[in-house]
Parts: sequence; C-alpha cells; structure tokens
Amino acid sequence: MKTPVTVLGLGAMGTALARAFLAAGHPTTVWNRTPGRSPELDDLDATRATTLAEAVQAAPLVIACLLDYASVHTTLAPLDADTSLLQGKTLVNLTNGTPAQARSTGEWAQRHGAQYLDGGIMAVPAMIGGPAAFVLYSGAPDAFDRHQTTLAAIAKTTYVGSDPGLAALQDLALLSGMYGMFGGAAQALALVSSEKVSPTAFTADLLIPWLTAMLGSITGIANDLEYGAEPGAAGSNLAMQAAGFVNLLDASVAQGVDPALLAPMGELLDRAVAGGHGDEDLAVTVRLLQKANQQAN
Repeated sequence: MKTPVTVLGLGAMGTALARAFLAAGHPTTVWNRTPGRSPELDDLDATRATTLAEAVQAAPLVIACLLDYASVHTTLAPLDADTSLLQGKTLVNLTNGTPAQARSTGEWAQRHGAQYLDGGIMAVPAMIGGPAAFVLYSGAPDAFDRHQTTLAAIAKTTYVGSDPGLAALQDLALLSGMYGMFGGAAQALALVSSEKVSPTAFTADLLIPWLTAMLGSITGIANDLEYGAEPGAAGSNLAMQAAGFVNLLDASVAQGVDPALLAPMGELLDRAVAGGHGDEDLAVTVRLLQKANQQAN
C-alpha cells in the first residue's frame, strides 16, 4: 500500500495536489475550512475529513497548501490544544511565503513533535503531476528522504537544504526573475502596441527569440558574481549600457507609455557608473542591490 496523504486546503493548487496523489494511488484524505469544496475529488475516491483533527490523524504525511502563512497558522491553531495530534508526522507546507515565515512554522511544527518540510511549488495548478512541474523542499532531511517518492507524485522534487527557509528563498528568487521578465515583456508590448505593430507577430518573430538568446548571458553574470570577472572582460560595459538606457525611458514617454517598470533599472545602472564601475558588467548591479539591503539593516 502506498503512503497515505492528507491535503489541507482545497483551493486550485490544493485540489490539483490531491488529484495527483490520488492518480498515483496514494490514499488521500482532504479537508478544507469550507466543507464540500472541490466535489470532483469525491469521484476520485478521496476521503473527506469532517474535522482538522481527523484529517491530521489520517496520514503520516500532512500537506498544507493555503493562501498565505497567516492562513496556515489560523488553520492549524486548533492543534495547539492537543500537541500530540502531529506527533511523529511530517508536515509539508507548500504555501508561498518568506524564509522567516518558513523558519517560524518549522519551529511551531517541532514544538508539536512533527518533522517539517517547507516547499516552493514552481508550477501552476494545471502543471501538477506533469513533467514540467517541480517543487523545492527544505527542512528535515530524513523526512524528505522518507517521503521523496510520495512527493514525486505531484512534481519533480528538488531538495535545497536543511534550513527550512531555503526553499522559500529560492522560490521567491525564481519568481523575482519571472516577474522581471514579464515586466520587461509588458513594457516591450506596450511600446510596439503604441504604433501599428502586431504584438502577436512581434512576440513570435522577435521578442521570444531575443529573450531566449539573452538568457545565456545570465550564466555569465552568475559566474562573475561568484568567481569575479576578469579585468576588461565586460562585453557590454555599464557606461555604454547606462548611456543607451536613457533612450528606453525617453522613447516610452514619447510613445505615451509609462516608464515606471524601466526606471529603477536605469537608476541602478547610473549608480554603478557613478560608483566607478562603468567598465564592468551587470554582475556589479547584483552587488549594489546587496549593499542597499545591508545599509537598510
């Protein structure tokens, strides 16, 4: 018999997780604060718990997937009255949040006698159970080893360390890269759409090929950041980039497009040049962002 699983939270993602566990043959108990959510799971032989306590007791592996960490703590708060309910179990929290929230929740689980794994889902609900989805996990290594095969039913598993906050950190870093890309794409489409240019044709013929080609340069930035750049190795130095970046801002204003998404990058380039880094490459901007955080603290 495959490992039984409990899924707490039946939003779009929680429902997708439950469906994937059921499809893989895991006895799956589901619970939601609003009873009767996702009735299609009943036809897939999910077991509905009527109480949180019943749901937690039903399986050694308890998956929480809720809106935010406040929802997680509100949902799990009744377990404070009987800390034995989580004793010996593994709590896997797949709710999006910050590293600090993950660590705090891990401490809460430990006080209740449970091992804790925090996870970052790198997928939308429709991708769950498919080959493109993956989940970052951090926390108790032995719990991950014990349940890795079961967790693989929902997505490829990637363990990133014993610190419970590391999955959230890298989840948010990946999302930052994604939203930065989407922000740049939104700016590009706003610009071309300000004239009689087909946004569909522009995207297919020019934007996607260009972005795909530029993705390779990220490896170089990461290498320079970790190992240091060789003097004079910058292919496109920051002084040149800062001078040209002004045109992006000016053109946006002239076309009636808000440059708000671009302006911070221009300011960062200017800071780098003003700080004497004009002959270096983009890895310097990462260090400037880190310094800004250190100064704020």
